[in-house]
Amino acid sequence: MYWMDIAAALSAQRHCNAAVVTASVDNISFENPIKLGNVVHIQAKISRAFNTSMEIYLKVWGEDLKQQHKYKSNEAYYTFVALDSNNKPIPVPPLVTETEEEKKLFDGALRRRQIRLILGGKMKPHDATELKALFMGE
Repeated sequence: MYWMDIAAALSAQRHCNAAVVTASVDNISFENPIKLGNVVHIQAKISRAFNTSMEIYLKVWGEDLKQQHKYKSNEAYYTFVALDSNNKPIPVPPLVTETEEEKKLFDGALRRRQIRLILGGKMKPHDATELKALFMGE
């Protein structure tokens, strides 16, 4: 998880060209363990940029070199906030999506953000417009 945080931070820093800090990590469920001696592959990419924060999607694979087998270990979403030299949040550039996968991640990011805000006590459930639309058909 430490390496995942570093990979996500590098992705966020590249996007905004600024210092960043981890704001949240969504639930990480491990599908398969990465055993001692196996290689770890981590892919991190920005899924959406908000005002001062960015959601980063991570995929993690393990690779057994002896068996020549690569397998999915887990995936997660991290949120980072861009900071200025006084450690105050600063605006981040918007994300331009190109592929269908990028568009799908981008579209789901607002719902995931609203869930994080509700769970963190920073948003009331009745204010979560994206979630209402998803469950109520509004």
